[in-house]
Amino acid sequence: MGRLFGTDGIRGVVGETLTAELAYRVGQAITIVLTRKKGSAPTITIGKDTRISSDMLESALMAGICSMGGSVMPFGTIPTPAVAFLTVQEEADAGIVISASHNPFEHNGIKIFGGQGYKLSDEMEAMVEDIVLSDEPIQVMTHEKIGMRLHGMRQMKTDYIEHLLSTVDCDMRGLRVLVDCANGAASATAPALFGKLPLHADFIFDKPDGININNGCGSTHMEPLCQGVVAGKYDLGIAFDGDADRCLLVDEKGNIIDGDKVLAVCGRSIKRKGGLNGNAIVATVMSNLGLHEFCRKGDYQLVCTDVGDRHVLEKMIECGYMIGGEQSGHTIFREFATTGDGELTALQFIQAYCEAGVPASELVSCCAQYPQELINVPVSAMGGAKQRIMADDRLWEQVRFQEELLHGDGRILVRPSGTEALIRVMVEAKTVETAHNVAQALADLIKTL
Repeated sequence: MGRLFGTDGIRGVVGETLTAELAYRVGQAITIVLTRKKGSAPTITIGKDTRISSDMLESALMAGICSMGGSVMPFGTIPTPAVAFLTVQEEADAGIVISASHNPFEHNGIKIFGGQGYKLSDEMEAMVEDIVLSDEPIQVMTHEKIGMRLHGMRQMKTDYIEHLLSTVDCDMRGLRVLVDCANGAASATAPALFGKLPLHADFIFDKPDGININNGCGSTHMEPLCQGVVAGKYDLGIAFDGDADRCLLVDEKGNIIDGDKVLAVCGRSIKRKGGLNGNAIVATVMSNLGLHEFCRKGDYQLVCTDVGDRHVLEKMIECGYMIGGEQSGHTIFREFATTGDGELTALQFIQAYCEAGVPASELVSCCAQYPQELINVPVSAMGGAKQRIMADDRLWEQVRFQEELLHGDGRILVRPSGTEALIRVMVEAKTVETAHNVAQALADLIKTL
């Protein structure tokens, strides 16, 4: 992990660790790095979610870019994957997203895509960090060398929506869905997207006010959607997170369909059409044992990576695999996108659902879900606390002891969060009680270290 960039860009509480001054400096730094690489002034796209701080950070980033001679293409409020797609379409040199994804509104972040629509490489991030953290003053451009804001970009949402629509071709007539926009970026695109499909869609949490993003809604708070699907007798529920790069679903009985089940259902659909290269599904070490079992029984190759959609995508590109993702709902369909895309995921699942012709609960029954307990243990954000705890022998002695108690009928994963001051403890076991007890024992120990 870098000094500024975590696993998903630069994150922080706005006004505390993420300031307008820092955003201005990041805008300058990425422009300098791109200018060196290109040999001329770059063009950079920029999009944001609905947080109250996003406008301020957008203005600071744009000022930084223009001060170094770069041109800016602002898309306004738009999902993260739309910025990646449009950066490639418009042949820009990079794209910036202002979002903290599923985090509360007081947090925000800066994520950068390269010109090919993939997240910025570690090498490029290091160059940006070196400039941002340097004490040396930056000489800004003057006269005709100052960059410009390009206008008329907001209509490009239509291009993104049309791209999504082009990825599906099935009979959706009669389908009823309830869509939770998380009061986030999906509020700007999902109503128009689903309005162009031959189905009935209703929307909840689609009225952002700057501070209600992810507040009791979206893919991290599924209860309202689960209840709404059952009460309204919908066929499917669809939930996005704040920047709409992840999607979870709900079946007609109100049960959550997580990313593992999406991978199983959509992977099977792709395989039936002959498009599953290597017969492989890429997941992470956090994926449920149920997905492992599905792949074993179906003769799929399950390729597991470290946590993070970046690692999933790297493996997909390296080996030519077509689908991969995380249990949390980041799903990558490499035929259509360079990053996880919640709205694309929803459409691909709907297509698999319509082709199968059975209720969603029956469709996802192919992938069992073993009891899993995840405890996020808060730790100090200062002084390398996460690294110190993860290096403590007492933690790993306890992990080995608890693994012996599971007798091979489960697994334990302890890892530091890449974006928050947390140690994540995940335990799978045959029973809910066992998973909980083992996870709690480890969490209690971490609190003392």
